[in-house]
Amino acid sequence: MSQVGITVAEPARRSRGRRRRVPVLIVFCVIIVVAVAAFALAGTQIAPRDPNAQDLLAGLTKPSAHSWLGTDDLGRDIFSRVIVGSRTALVGPVLIALGAMLIGNALGLLAGYKGGRVDAVIMRWVDLMWALPGLLVAIVVVGVLGGGYYLCVALLVLLTAPYDTRLVRGATLEQRSRPYVEAARTLGLSPLRIMGRHIWPNVLPLVVANTFLNFAFSLVTLSALSFLGLGVGPGTPDWGRMLAESQTLLFDNPAAALAPGGMIVITAASMNLIGDWLYEQLSDRGRAR
Repeated sequence: MSQVGITVAEPARRSRGRRRRVPVLIVFCVIIVVAVAAFALAGTQIAPRDPNAQDLLAGLTKPSAHSWLGTDDLGRDIFSRVIVGSRTALVGPVLIALGAMLIGNALGLLAGYKGGRVDAVIMRWVDLMWALPGLLVAIVVVGVLGGGYYLCVALLVLLTAPYDTRLVRGATLEQRSRPYVEAARTLGLSPLRIMGRHIWPNVLPLVVANTFLNFAFSLVTLSALSFLGLGVGPGTPDWGRMLAESQTLLFDNPAAALAPGGMIVITAASMNLIGDWLYEQLSDRGRAR
């Protein structure tokens, strides 16, 4: 009997091990995100040269052992500027993703659970924001107010939150009629506790995946605003700004333009893939429970 139990338990243990194995692609994406975070936290210490130091005598140079990605037309080291530019590429999107998550989750839970006038008021605001072209609004507002990195961040939080609100509201409506919610109401639990302690954990996989997607979207949008000259100031190490300043260098030193552009694409794609993988893992865990 014990031999049969061991034989039956062994395949189950192996199947759990296979399910928990992290794909190589996700490991690669995590390494990229960790590296970008390390560059953002200690970029000036990691960078081999001062990212703002100019060498007009050297001028534009191609990649070499002294400068891995070459220099721009002002003699600034591209590799050092890419490393230090990780700070603006990480801080802004993190603030936007977290800010939109907090606002969108609170309003989405409230609209989905309460319904009635509360739902109507919140969703009319969401419909209004959905009808506006977000990037165009950001360009106009930031351009009129004179630009600025954190102004772009605050504006993108307001433009991104409606998407989170609509998503969480739909998930809350699906959860509101479930037996565990009815049981919580019968026990006399407050609506705030039901929303925060019971409904929100069940919509968490969707929230996590959407937050990672918001990060990727915000990174691309902030880089686009910097590319247009509406984000960070001139000369600031920023991937979008570097991409704009290096357009004329594409045939003389392609790395000057391809390096920041490649970092934008790779970082955004990595965050998106990690979010999708976490959604699958959290959903499987919820089904198992």
